[in-house]
Amino acid sequence: MTNYYYTHNPEVVHDEKQWNFEIFNHDFKFTTDNGVFSKRTVDYGSRTLLAAFDPAGLPAGPLLDLGTGYGPIGMALAFQSPERTVDMVDVNELALSLARKNAALNQLTNVSIYTSDVYEQVTRQDYAAIVTNPPVRAGKAVVDAMLTGALTHLVAHGTLTVVLQKKQGAPSARKLMTATFGNCQIIKKDKGYYILQSVKEG
Repeated sequence: MTNYYYTHNPEVVHDEKQWNFEIFNHDFKFTTDNGVFSKRTVDYGSRTLLAAFDPAGLPAGPLLDLGTGYGPIGMALAFQSPERTVDMVDVNELALSLARKNAALNQLTNVSIYTSDVYEQVTRQDYAAIVTNPPVRAGKAVVDAMLTGALTHLVAHGTLTVVLQKKQGAPSARKLMTATFGNCQIIKKDKGYYILQSVKEG
C-alpha cells in the first residue's frame, strides 16, 4: 500500500478524527484521517514556524502554503491575515479534501486549495511569502525543489520561510537557500527545529 502522506492518493483505511487546537489565541477545528502527516495534533515544527513568521512588513500579495497537508499552517495564516488570500497546495488528494473540509469548518473564505506537485501547478508569481514544512521523507530532491523553486514565485522583498530539524538537513537547506536567494537567516531555533528565512532581493 502506498500510504505515505506525500503520495498522490494514499491507500488507507479511513479513520477520521475531529479535534480542536489553539493557534494565535483562536480555537481551530480540524478533521484528520490516516494517510496525512501529524494526524493527532498540529506538529511542533508547524507551531514553531507559525510562532516565528511575521506577516508585518511583507509586500502586498497572496501567501502560499506549500505542502499544506490538512491545512493547519495555511488556515492559521488566513486567520492571521484576513486581507490576504492564502493558496494551500499539496500532492496528497486525501489531505486536500481534509483541508477543504477544515477551511469550511473554520469559516475561512480567503483560501484557495488545490493540487500541485511542488510548484508544477502553481502559476502565480506574485506571492508576498511562501511558507513550508517540507515532507522530508519524500527525499532531498523534493525538498530542494521546494526551496529553489520559490524564487520565481515571489515578488521583490517577498520571503520564503521553512521549518526543518537540524538532524533532517537544516544546515544544508540553509546553504541552498543562501545560494538561491543570496541570503538566509535562522529566525528561530526551538528543540532542534530551525526556522530559515530568505528574502527575494528587489
